[in-house]
Amino acid sequence: MNYGFLIDNDSCIGCHACSTACKSENEVPLGVQRTWVKSVETGLYPNVRRNFQVTRCNHCDNPPCVQICPVTAMYQREDGIVEFDPDLCIGCKACMQACPYDAIYIDPDSGTAAKCHYCAHRVDIGLEPACVVVCPEHSILAGDLDDPTTEIARKIAENNVTVRKPEKGTVPKLFYIGGDDAAMHPTAVERTPDSFAWADVIPLHSHDASTNNGDTRGVRPIMIGKGRMAEQMTQVVYNAQHKVPWHWQVPAYLVTKGIASGLFMIFATAALLGEVTFHVPTVLAVGLTAVILLMATTGLLVLDLERPERFLRILLRPQWKSWLVRGAYILVGFSTLVAVWWMIEMAQAVGWIPSGLAEAIRPAVLWLGLPLAFGTAVYTAFLFGQAVGRDLWQSPLLPIHLVVQAVMAGAATVPLLGLVVTLDATFVALSTKVFVVSLVVDLMVTLIGEFGMSHASETAAAAARLITHGTYSKKFWMGSIVLGHVIPLALLYVSGFPAAVAAGACTLIGLYLYEYVFVLAPQDIPNS
Repeated sequence: MNYGFLIDNDSCIGCHACSTACKSENEVPLGVQRTWVKSVETGLYPNVRRNFQVTRCNHCDNPPCVQICPVTAMYQREDGIVEFDPDLCIGCKACMQACPYDAIYIDPDSGTAAKCHYCAHRVDIGLEPACVVVCPEHSILAGDLDDPTTEIARKIAENNVTVRKPEKGTVPKLFYIGGDDAAMHPTAVERTPDSFAWADVIPLHSHDASTNNGDTRGVRPIMIGKGRMAEQMTQVVYNAQHKVPWHWQVPAYLVTKGIASGLFMIFATAALLGEVTFHVPTVLAVGLTAVILLMATTGLLVLDLERPERFLRILLRPQWKSWLVRGAYILVGFSTLVAVWWMIEMAQAVGWIPSGLAEAIRPAVLWLGLPLAFGTAVYTAFLFGQAVGRDLWQSPLLPIHLVVQAVMAGAATVPLLGLVVTLDATFVALSTKVFVVSLVVDLMVTLIGEFGMSHASETAAAAARLITHGTYSKKFWMGSIVLGHVIPLALLYVSGFPAAVAAGACTLIGLYLYEYVFVLAPQDIPNS
């Protein structure tokens, strides 16, 4: 068995019976949808056509939501149905980022992920999905794709069919007959109204979208010449509300883990190369800072969950293909190592353990800690890589960029530590050099690598434009580039402790603003 759907867009009349039946059959709460009918108008009055498209989970053969789920709450059945278990879900929303079709939502009642599950409870007793039964035009077919005698298999063989976003490699099993590109591909529509039909009370934009840069979803009004806006040619009339799953907690966690891992990498590398001595206040300051920020990192990750009380399931019932799981174990390993190291150093400093014990274990701690610190800095790149629904995050430069940012954040933190403890002068001088070099390298990677090169897809390019020329441009240019790089470099050129402290603070603020726009902008681009 290999179940799939076939939608005949040409015969669909947009009655919404399928979405209503889906809500009734599966008790879907208000405000979220498992099945919805997207409506797009093309043409210029009076020659206008309205195109309908039934949208839902594609029940992919290679489902990215299953691969990224850390606790197997999303899983694929033997018959090809992609199912979910709300009793296991921790509400991490990673599956929403992985889905290129905007098919997954967080249930407002349970706080867990949900989507179309092919009415599996009906299929298991020999019935068809509710949407198939209720469609008055027989526009929705469901059945076994591997059985050539089924109606769905015959129709697919007899017609020219297409799927959405085949380039994602998900091998979707939701096939379409006919339909308009403007409805099938969200980026084909260059402007959206201020509200949808039947949804005038729900604003689609957080601020005025009447100007070129006044949008929040990567789309702009079509402008002719230097100021005349085109009349209606293609416009979305109705669609499901696009949701942004990850918010400020994720950018903040990128900064905290970057500081912890970068600070340790700088100190450990310098110590192993014999460039710095084990100055007790410096060692204690570096270790304690890393421990505190790693704890903050874990706290931010838990805070972003819809079901935070289930957090330990990542460790207790892991799905090892998910980089959420791999990253969690890397964080736990690094946090444990640094915490034990700091406690031993502290115990020796106050005379609670024999002198020389800390010195004996330091080389082992530093050698073990370096790969764990590197992994802590870089694993998020692979997590973002599994989020195939957000093209900008698929950058091959991202692993390198995260390591550079971690080193920069760690170096920026050193002068701030100098406000509360007297650090080893050699370590401070070395960190200052690393600070300058990492600022320059990060600036080059950002401007030339991440945003200077052409992007691999139209959605990645749309997200990048939002960052450099759209909604997020002020945070990017004035916050990340000027405040986070240019001003710190100028302050470090002036030299002196107050200037170094100001440079460190500016860099960390700028880094947060960069992570904020990098995380938020791709989520503003709709996938349906």
